[in-house]
Amino acid sequence: MRGPTRWLLPLCGFALLAGSLVAASAVGWMPHPSPLTSAALTPANPDADMPVPKQNNFFSSNTTHTTGIEVPLRVGLEAHVQAQLSDVLAFYRTELAKRGWEEKPDGAVVAADHAQLAFAAPKGPATLKLGRAKDETTVSLVQRNTEAAAKANVLPMPGRARLIFGYLVPNVASLTINDQTIEIAGGENHPQMLDLPPGTYSYELVVSGYRLRTDTITVASGEAWSISFDDDKKPDQIY
Repeated sequence: MRGPTRWLLPLCGFALLAGSLVAASAVGWMPHPSPLTSAALTPANPDADMPVPKQNNFFSSNTTHTTGIEVPLRVGLEAHVQAQLSDVLAFYRTELAKRGWEEKPDGAVVAADHAQLAFAAPKGPATLKLGRAKDETTVSLVQRNTEAAAKANVLPMPGRARLIFGYLVPNVASLTINDQTIEIAGGENHPQMLDLPPGTYSYELVVSGYRLRTDTITVASGEAWSISFDDDKKPDQIY
């Protein structure tokens, strides 16, 4: 599949080096052998910017930074909560509202076994996704920092998504996507940016004539992704 319209490839100067992206994470785990409860959920840390219920079995957080910018481009939280989905949804609607997050009605999905909500948070767009797995409610909460992304020059054009890719090994490499092939010089890291419409795209990475990887990537409007030439590394959403 491919996007409905042509994409743009700006080759202007780029301050964000592919190798300068740093992801940091933290993990917590606590067993809860008791059955599901409908009791009101409480935050593990009432002052945390990204709240998680105290009644969680597992949680992890991650941030994406770039060199020279202290504030993260993207902050994510994953958790498994010993509670019904409706209770977890009510928890997040209450806690995020306390933090100034405004729920956006467009595209909201709420069902018995999954939910997805979009928010306008103080630092930028945010998304909450809930699901069910092994009698737990799974949580994925992501907030993106628009100001930090603008400073790092990773914000895509309006209505587009941005791919960022570069190459360090001194060989000839290329990226083929959406029926276009982009040659990438080796030996120097001059990351290039590709803005394209939302959609699912097949792509191929080739180094010195050797097909390194063939895969697909799905991107949405406003997102930024980094494509690596490491053998087994999938694209990373950095904003």
